[in-house]
Amino acid sequence: MARPRIEFVQSQHLPWTAAPVAGVRRGAQARLLSADPDTGACSLVVRYPAGWQAPAGQTLACDEELLVLDGSLAVGAREHGYLGYAHLPAGYERGAMAAPEGAIVVTFFSATPAPADGAATADPARTVEALDAMRMPYTGNFHPEFPPGAGRRMLFEDPVTKEQTWILGTLGLRWAERAERHPVVEEMFLIAGEVHGNLGVMRPGAYFWRPPHVPHGPYGSLTGNIYLFRTRGGPLSTEYEDAPEPFHWWPGHRPVLPEDLAGFGQPIAGATLPW
Repeated sequence: MARPRIEFVQSQHLPWTAAPVAGVRRGAQARLLSADPDTGACSLVVRYPAGWQAPAGQTLACDEELLVLDGSLAVGAREHGYLGYAHLPAGYERGAMAAPEGAIVVTFFSATPAPADGAATADPARTVEALDAMRMPYTGNFHPEFPPGAGRRMLFEDPVTKEQTWILGTLGLRWAERAERHPVVEEMFLIAGEVHGNLGVMRPGAYFWRPPHVPHGPYGSLTGNIYLFRTRGGPLSTEYEDAPEPFHWWPGHRPVLPEDLAGFGQPIAGATLPW
């Protein structure tokens, strides 16, 4: 059974628990955004307390992808500050890890997070030890029908699956008129700004997991925004179509959530991230 559609939940409403990362990040807690019931793959917001440490030598049996939202997280000689990114494939041996002042990190595991058996066997072609997304350049428009006023900072494209991870930044007072759909899973975590869409107003901390071929949008933003996006099942491609209703500001809140998240579907006001 695949992950259900989650569109959208404000992650601030979700509880902190040790369970998702207890076996690989002892002393940390996480908010579970979504999980695959078959493989254990999961998307999390992980909270490392100030002074957290882990010894060198840990190797996981799954890929780990991370983006720091607050504080800093050191992995061996690499220190990831705000919007620091890494993609550490299965079999990658980590140096000592530490969060001296604490850290909040969006983290994705490709299977149940668990230690690997045997020697480190990471694929160097799938390894990104450190990127600073604050310093990366934006690329321009990446689809002829994509409304102008946005740019991408590509963080990772898997050389095997062609799945992608990127940051999208948009200008304020920007909106689209057409709906979209994609042949791949689209996953999003809103880092900053707000988004007005067909299911409500998303604030920082909003998250969605959208299965392939689900029509969505159009979207707009009064403030501009910064998103973290991922695809599963291949690279992003987009089909545009006429929207069932025209774009408008301040849409009603009507998220699409599975039963286990139905109690966490409330909107939030303001534009902060109250961890």
